[in-house]
Amino acid sequence: MSTDSIPALSLVPKTEGKQSAKDFKTDQEVRWCPGCGDYAILAAVQGFLPELGLARENIVFISGIGCSSRFPYYMNTYGMHSIHGRAPAVASGLAMSRPDLSVWVITGDGDALSIGGNHLIHALRRNVNIKILLFNNRIYGLTKGQYSPTSEVGKITKSTPMGSLDYPFNPVSVALGAEATFVARTVDSDRKHLTEVLRAAAEHEGTALVEIYQNCNIFNDGAWEPLKDSDVRDDVTIRLAHGQPIRFGANGEKGVARMPDGTVQVVTVEEVGAQNLLIHDAHAHDPGVAFALSRLSDPVSLQDTPIGIFRDVPRASYDRLLREQLAEARETQGVGDLGALLRGNDTWTV
Repeated sequence: MSTDSIPALSLVPKTEGKQSAKDFKTDQEVRWCPGCGDYAILAAVQGFLPELGLARENIVFISGIGCSSRFPYYMNTYGMHSIHGRAPAVASGLAMSRPDLSVWVITGDGDALSIGGNHLIHALRRNVNIKILLFNNRIYGLTKGQYSPTSEVGKITKSTPMGSLDYPFNPVSVALGAEATFVARTVDSDRKHLTEVLRAAAEHEGTALVEIYQNCNIFNDGAWEPLKDSDVRDDVTIRLAHGQPIRFGANGEKGVARMPDGTVQVVTVEEVGAQNLLIHDAHAHDPGVAFALSRLSDPVSLQDTPIGIFRDVPRASYDRLLREQLAEARETQGVGDLGALLRGNDTWTV
C-alpha cells in the first residue's frame, strides 16, 4: 500500500466562481456571550474557507456539546451537532465513507478531553482525514463555570470552591503522545496566525489537531491575557516557525536550546550564542523534540508558551489505506457475500 502523502483536499470537488466570507454565514443569530472568543474564531474560519475554493456542500462541521459546539449552526455548510465527546467518532465515520468531503470537528477542552478523551486520542493515532479545532478556555462555560481538564491546579470555580486538585492536561502534549501527524496551537485574537495555522491544517492529509486558546469572558476572563497583552506577549510567547531558530522576546534576547542532558530549555541568547539555538523542525519524524517544546510553558504564568505548528509529518491517512485495502480485496477476492460473512462457519444454535 502507498504511504506517500497526497493533498488532503484532492478528492473534494471545487466550486465554480469566487466565494467570500458572506457565503459561509447563515441566517441564524449567533448566540454566544458578548465578547466571547468564539466570535473571533468563527470570523476567521468564515474568512479563510473561501481560500480553499471548495463547494460548500462538500464541507462538513461536526461538533459535540458545549458553547463551541454551536459552531455548525453558524456555518453555511453541512453540519451536525452530535453528542458529548463523540464528534471525532462521528466525523471519522463520515470521512471514511465520503472522501469527497472536507470534514471539520469543533470541540472544547471539556468535550474533547473529558468524556471525549478516548475518541480524541484514537482519531489522532489512526490519522483519519479530519481537522479538529479544540477551543480551550480552561473552563466549562455552557454549564456555568466548573473547572475543566485543562484548568490549572488550584483553580477556584463553582465545583472547586477550595481550588482544583487535578493536574491539567496539555492538549498539545496529549496529541503528540498519540503521535498525531499534525499538531498546532494558536490564539483566538491573533487572526493572521490563526488563519495561517488553519490553512496548513486544511492542506494536511490525515488528522490535524489545532488547539485554539479562547477566552471565556464570563466564567474565566483573562485566562490567556499574557499572550494577548501587547506589553508582555512578545516576552512570554514563543512563535514556532519551521526551519528557523527558536528565538523570542521583545528584542529577540531569549531562545530555546538543547542541553547536554538532551532536554530543551529557554536560554539567554547572549550567553549561549545565536548559533547554538534550536532550529525548529516541524517535519521531524520523531515527536520527541516537539513534545519537549510543548512542556516549556508555565501553566500558571504562561511564561514561555509556544504557539505555531509543533508537528506536520506525512503519513497515509486511515481512510485512504482503507479504500486501498477494499480495492485490493475486490480485485483479488471479488465482491463478498455479507450474509455469508455474518453467518460464518463458527455458528451454533442455542
